[in-house]
Amino acid sequence: MAVTLFKYPYTFPLELGGELAGFQLAYTTHGTLNADRSNVLWICHALTGSSDPTDWWDGLVGTGLHYDPKDWFIICVNVLGSHYGSTNALSINAKTNTPYYRTFPDISIRDNIYAFELLREELGIQRIHTLAGGSLGGQQALEWAIIQPDLIENLVLIATNALHSPWGIAFNESQRMAIKADPTWQESRPDAGTEGMKVARAIALLSYRNYDTYDFTQARDSNEQTDHFRAATYQQYQGDKLAQRFNAFSYWTLSRMMDLHNVGRNRPSVTHALSQVKAHTLVVGISSDILFQPAEQKFLARHIPDAEYQEIDSLYGHDGFLIEYKQLKQILLAWETKSLPQRR
Repeated sequence: MAVTLFKYPYTFPLELGGELAGFQLAYTTHGTLNADRSNVLWICHALTGSSDPTDWWDGLVGTGLHYDPKDWFIICVNVLGSHYGSTNALSINAKTNTPYYRTFPDISIRDNIYAFELLREELGIQRIHTLAGGSLGGQQALEWAIIQPDLIENLVLIATNALHSPWGIAFNESQRMAIKADPTWQESRPDAGTEGMKVARAIALLSYRNYDTYDFTQARDSNEQTDHFRAATYQQYQGDKLAQRFNAFSYWTLSRMMDLHNVGRNRPSVTHALSQVKAHTLVVGISSDILFQPAEQKFLARHIPDAEYQEIDSLYGHDGFLIEYKQLKQILLAWETKSLPQRR
């Protein structure tokens, strides 16, 4: 599926006081709008995801799958700061005619939602039937449902939270410390900080999985093994794999974006913000998630009016939302069958 670019040529003020001298958003669509434009499914991607959910949610989105383009008009937008086509630190700053690099400003979840709103208006989308996302994507979806409560009919929040926890911020800061420790990070070049980002990704994997995951998937080959442990080579592999498709500047920007997530900021309270959601809401937690622990999703379900909570039982921790397709489809189908008779 081809990526489309939405270009906004005007100064775009940011929540934390910075600005972008214009921006672009990369997005993909699958399927066709029906006659009354009632079949919009907007999906928000996670930290290093792209604008094509058939790539990273390939067990859920695609022909013959739960979210089938023959039924839905599916749209997903690459967030500002990311590597996959939207304005990011490697983009040219129109004010200087040079790449931003480390001068790229902090971008919040809210900034992205206001950018998404500009794209939505450009596309003439007046209602979103279902807005869905996991992790950073869930943070986006939740913020949007608070900012525009009458826009979203149904909301699916998976392995996400109302504000990023001190535990999660600590993991992200540890990853940025690894990037900063890379001597090349101070250089203005596209591959600056790459070796540090490999370490950052290895740190992240520890939070995406858990003790039991590694014990099951990366066990020793034998009692006599003294080197080349599977757990060690797996960490190295994951760092190398990300370096082939991402850059350290985007990794830095998006981890900061996650840390900044707090629906209570500049509002009466977190619980008051959640009470503004009007969408019919499904919240899904993962039993073994140590990064976005189930207590965070239960909190969402408790304070979003009439929300339903369901839980995936998984060995794979936070990454379960990208792996446990069978359980997720069962939860979605049961929720939709019971509660969404108006679907299509």
